[in-house]
Amino acid sequence: MFRPEIKVVDCTIRDGGLTNNSNFTLETVRAVYQAACESGVDYVELGYRNNRKMLEPAKFGPWRFCDESQLAEVTRGVDPRSTKLAVMMDSHKSSVDDIVPKDRSVVDMIRVATYVKDVDKAIRLAKVAHDQGYETTINVMSISKEGGLHLDEALQQIEEETRALAVYVVDSFGSLYSEEVHYFVERFTMFLKTKHVGVHMHNNQQLAFANTIEGIIKGANFLDGTLYGLGRGAGNCPTELLLGFLKNPKFNLVPLLDVISRHILPLQKQIDWGYHVPYMLSGIRNLHPNVAIEWMADATRKEDLVGFYKKLEIDFE
Repeated sequence: MFRPEIKVVDCTIRDGGLTNNSNFTLETVRAVYQAACESGVDYVELGYRNNRKMLEPAKFGPWRFCDESQLAEVTRGVDPRSTKLAVMMDSHKSSVDDIVPKDRSVVDMIRVATYVKDVDKAIRLAKVAHDQGYETTINVMSISKEGGLHLDEALQQIEEETRALAVYVVDSFGSLYSEEVHYFVERFTMFLKTKHVGVHMHNNQQLAFANTIEGIIKGANFLDGTLYGLGRGAGNCPTELLLGFLKNPKFNLVPLLDVISRHILPLQKQIDWGYHVPYMLSGIRNLHPNVAIEWMADATRKEDLVGFYKKLEIDFE
């Protein structure tokens, strides 16, 4: 349970932003940041830095773009202690033009999220970010759909062409079981001789925490979580569970419990994340959670579980 190499990344605002189009108040983001710093979490990810020209800015809150002025407001007067600040850039929704030199930024790490087909874009973003002075990771999304030869080629490219600290196994659909986690972590390790492996797990089948532990067992050192599991659909591995399991004396749960009480639990009045049978069924079928999210958005059929099951049989057989 204790390895000094292990790093915990709290993604509450970034992944949680997929539930509300990144429309968190400044007060909430600042509270999460301060609690993460006080808890000893290694990194706290405060949103995306996606390109405004590639999205419709009016549809999203400020944490989908993470302008330096906004991040400065969050961090002003807060002692980061040993916690570093991260943002995520989607390889297919971001531009190198959005990367400012590190000496003009409060950001420490840029995490690049990519599909295997976009790995060349991800590598370019990661290389530019590294050259500008940032730590980097590359997060391979939808890994349950990306298991072929192209994944091996992508991992080899990432190993040879980037200085990323870690490369992530991302269970975007919440469909993996422990044996598959073992397989992917071992496969990443086989190609990534100079990088750590990370795991980012979703909770469609109530396995996010368990699968994160499985990743640790097989040698993954970068671990993602969110407070109270806040995240799209069924959510993520809860950060507070993860810290409790790791039992590293540097971690302090109290600040996280406090911010959960004051800021995360009240969000349940607006955001319905967590375990629901449609999310479970989409996970079992290895489908994007949007199919379940769209079904549940219609109040007239939200609880028609048999209807959703039959829809999957018709649409995805």
